[in-house]
Amino acid sequence: MKSHDIENIAAIISYIEAHLQEKLDLDRIAASIHYSKFHLHHIFTQTVGITIHDYIRRRQLTEAARHLVFSEKPIMEIALAAGYESQQAFTGIFKSMYKRTPMEYKRNQKFYPLQLAFDLNRNPSVSRDKSGEISYAVLADIPAWMDFIWQVLDGFPGFCEEQHWTCLLSHVKDKQALIMRDGTAIIGAAAFSRQTGSIDFLGVHPQYRYCGVIRALFDFMMEHVFVGDASAISITTFREGDRADTGQRAEYMGLGFVEADFLTEFGYPTQKLVWRGSWNEKHDIEGESERFDRTKRLCMNQ
Repeated sequence: MKSHDIENIAAIISYIEAHLQEKLDLDRIAASIHYSKFHLHHIFTQTVGITIHDYIRRRQLTEAARHLVFSEKPIMEIALAAGYESQQAFTGIFKSMYKRTPMEYKRNQKFYPLQLAFDLNRNPSVSRDKSGEISYAVLADIPAWMDFIWQVLDGFPGFCEEQHWTCLLSHVKDKQALIMRDGTAIIGAAAFSRQTGSIDFLGVHPQYRYCGVIRALFDFMMEHVFVGDASAISITTFREGDRADTGQRAEYMGLGFVEADFLTEFGYPTQKLVWRGSWNEKHDIEGESERFDRTKRLCMNQ
């Protein structure tokens, strides 16, 4: 990814933040940085892992959810500010993403964001050809980890900051938390339990979504954590067809996970996945051929 493209995407994110309560379309946004809308769509998707349309929708719905909980604004007013011309249309998309109607969400009084504004690394060095450093997290890493969390919330519906901090503290003390860095910045993280075989957290900064971070963290756990007991590994994620999913489910299944029990976590419908792959085969074959071809299409050279 060229540095001026990253700077322009950062400028676009700032532009979107300043106009969240207005009607935003690709033509208008592209004109603000003098890009064609097709080039803008291409570089935005490859930089942050989702289309600019989905990013705007998720940001506007997040702000709508915030107003539902923390303001007394009528739902119709909130719907209009989020870019919807009718309360019915707003209710439909809101429920598909939050699993509650706006009224139910307002009554529940528990806000969590679908999407916060991305904070991009202006000088990335990690790419599909150069991996980041993986290490066990230590107590001094916890503040940076908690800052990192706000960039990957799209993968963790119903996120509770206080509960996550408490669990993270325990994982770090037990050497059951990993981080990958690009320089000093955390770009990927994983927390796991050796006792249960569960991967309790697996996140990657969206700017590095197509650069093999999830695969690298998983491979590290397979080599150093779950050796000899790979059949017990599990992770939970979105159910099939959930519109809030930005690709986590497909990423995990690409690692060799398969469907298991349906669950409800933090009041949100999820699904447990269990690992049924052959790691050596997945690592040697998919990691060197199929995954490389997929990544090459999606990850721009840096």
